[in-house]
Amino acid sequence: MSASSSPRPSYAAVLRVPYARRTFLAALVGRLCYGVVSVAVMLSVTRATGSYAVAGTVMALFGATGVFLMPYRAALVDRYGPRRALTPMALLYAGLLCVLAAATWRPGAPAVVLGAVAAVTGACAPPLGPTMRAVWAELVVERGMLQRAYGLDGVAEELLFVTGPLLVGVVVGFASPAAGVLLSAVLMAVGTVAFVTSPAVGGARSGDSGTRPKSPSARESSPLDGRALLQPVVVATGVGLSLSVVDLLVVAFAEQRHLGADSAAWVLAALSAGSAVGGLLNGAVDWRTPARVRLPRLAAGLGLTLAAAGLAPGLWTLAAAVACAGAFVAPALTTAYLLADETAAPGARTRAGAWINTGVNAGSSGGALAAGLLLGRLPLGTCFVVAGVAVLAPAALTRSVGGRGHRPRSSSRSERLRPEPRTPDELPATDRR
Repeated sequence: MSASSSPRPSYAAVLRVPYARRTFLAALVGRLCYGVVSVAVMLSVTRATGSYAVAGTVMALFGATGVFLMPYRAALVDRYGPRRALTPMALLYAGLLCVLAAATWRPGAPAVVLGAVAAVTGACAPPLGPTMRAVWAELVVERGMLQRAYGLDGVAEELLFVTGPLLVGVVVGFASPAAGVLLSAVLMAVGTVAFVTSPAVGGARSGDSGTRPKSPSARESSPLDGRALLQPVVVATGVGLSLSVVDLLVVAFAEQRHLGADSAAWVLAALSAGSAVGGLLNGAVDWRTPARVRLPRLAAGLGLTLAAAGLAPGLWTLAAAVACAGAFVAPALTTAYLLADETAAPGARTRAGAWINTGVNAGSSGGALAAGLLLGRLPLGTCFVVAGVAVLAPAALTRSVGGRGHRPRSSSRSERLRPEPRTPDELPATDRR
């Protein structure tokens, strides 16, 4: 892969874009909810029912409706704009989390009720991540700066999912696990309201930056190019699947060597640290190689390093190998999001990003099931190879799909140049994505 030697804007320059810091911080507060809520719901349901089987079923319902309905919720954002679509979603989601917290505060809650509430709650989860990435595509002008913005976004999201469980641990230390569910509700409501009231986030649908009222026909969502999206979605699914498998393999590795649970936590922390470093380095490079070519190469790097991790003789070598694998995770996902944005029409950006999210989360769910079936049937080293193949195979199969004949749409950020930078005073107070 080649990179140009032209100077690159810094991450600080991205955050100096008018309204970027305010909007990004608000989105992170809301998205921290997702780092907290899964662990909090799992603990609270387990305590309320006394059954791991019930807790697992409730979590499956909560996750399934959240993941597989995300593109449809994102379509509402594309059609009606984040202000009109995200606000009711977030408030309904937060309200339902409060209901779930109340139902699990004391033992004895009926499993059927918890499952129903969890399923409805997951169905309302706002697509804050895809919406923030759509806003980044409107806030920044130059394509290289957008790559850096996406890199910063990806690293921040990685840190949220490390910080979230730690927050739950602190809450559970002095209160019921249901208090963690309430904390999730507060984070979502406060973060989303702050996000949609930012001047950078208007009421218009994604891609609309003007203040003209839209006719009903103009609000129709733009169609997605399914063929162009196939590669990034399938590769993202493979990444999610392989990482979910590795999570359980690391735990099994520690157990086989009679190491404590904290040992597995350190290895998984190395994976997250490697991902954060890789994401920052990837954003710092001005790539000349097209995203559609880079994506399978990054996936291949992830797959090969995961396969090699199975050869690790001890904990520290495994941590080093997993950290090297992690260095490909954030760059691969960032590139997938860039490719989705590059091929999506302005009115379909949120949905395009949501499909990447759906791929990652669906792969993660399938990976947990696959790991459970593999462990005990195959040697641990072979299981690591399978995890590597899980991301290598989709990348290889989709390498040429959409690679020819699919260029960025004329309305993408790569072909839209603004003559001069605009100051905050020149930006409209509303309807700005």
